[in-house]
Amino acid sequence: MAGIADVPAAPLTPAVRAVTTADAAAICAIYNPYVEQTVISFEQAPVAETDMARRIAEYTALYPWLVAAVNGKVVAYAYATRWRTRAAYDYTLESTVYVDKEYTGRGIARPLYLQLLRELKARGVRAVVGCIALPNDASVALHEKCGFVKVAHFPQVGRKFERWIDVGFWQATLIA
Repeated sequence: MAGIADVPAAPLTPAVRAVTTADAAAICAIYNPYVEQTVISFEQAPVAETDMARRIAEYTALYPWLVAAVNGKVVAYAYATRWRTRAAYDYTLESTVYVDKEYTGRGIARPLYLQLLRELKARGVRAVVGCIALPNDASVALHEKCGFVKVAHFPQVGRKFERWIDVGFWQATLIA
């Protein structure tokens, strides 16, 4: 007989909204465990709340950054940044999504990410690139459910925790 711990948690319907610098602490609480405990982020040190607030202000000056909240608590975020600096790449952005570890598998990431993609398309963005440290089956599945396709695989190009990490790139074409 299955125990209560074996029963998957019910899906949640998050409220998606634009980020504000007041969300910096909540975003750090989501992001820093990934920095400290995983190779999902290649950042080496936790991000301070003041630095996150600066990033929010800087990134949102040009591109959308969204948060997903459940009962008023920010539990996930997604944003886009410049993919490359040369003008030829101005219509291609890189996207990022993170979910609080206590809320993964609850149906939060997909509606958040799809809203980000809709907003990017409305702004005339042609393509979005997602960079995934591999292996990461959950992130690959999310990207593919959101219309991304794998376009590149670079073996052992990242290094964290004294090991080499493969990186894959998935692309969604928003405007044909």
